[in-house]
Amino acid sequence: MTGLLVRPAAPTDFAAVARLTVAAYEADGQLKGEHGYAEVLADVTKRAANGEVLVAVDEATGEVLGSVTFVLPGSPYAELSGPGEAEFRMLAVDPSAQGRGAGAALAGACVDRAVALGCSAVVICVRSGFAVPAHRLYERIGFVRTPEKDWAPAPGVELLGLRLDLTGQS
Repeated sequence: MTGLLVRPAAPTDFAAVARLTVAAYEADGQLKGEHGYAEVLADVTKRAANGEVLVAVDEATGEVLGSVTFVLPGSPYAELSGPGEAEFRMLAVDPSAQGRGAGAALAGACVDRAVALGCSAVVICVRSGFAVPAHRLYERIGFVRTPEKDWAPAPGVELLGLRLDLTGQS
C-alpha cells in the first residue's frame, strides 16, 4: 500500500474533488431521487471559499483519492455545530480507492484540526441507511450517536447526528 498525504486542496484539485465526491455519493446510492445535491457536492470552489477543503493524495502518484470539508459554526456549510464545536461534511473517497485508509486519514485530519483550534467537540451527520463503512469508521474514531442533532434537510432524507468529545484530548 502506498502512503497517503492529507493536505489543503489546491484549485488544481477541485475538478478531481468534484468528480470523486459525486462518484462516491452515487456509488453509495445517496443521490437517487435527489434533486440538486450533486451540484452542491461538485461546487468545490464554493466549499473552499466557506470552509477548509482537505484532500488525501497518494504520495507516490499525487492522485487525489478523497476529500472532506472542515467548517466551524456560523459558516454557510455548518449544519450541526454550535459554540466550540467543529464539523466536517462531504467526506468522500473515490470508489476505486476505497479501503486504502483515505477516509480514516481525512477524518483524523479534521479531528486534529479541531483539537488544534481548541474545539470541545467535532460533530457530523450521516445519512440513515447509507454509508455503512463510514458509520463503522466514525464509531472506531469515537463518535457517538447524538439523537438531539438528528435532522431531515428534505423529505425522506434522515440525517443522524454524531459527536466526538475532544475535552480529554490535547
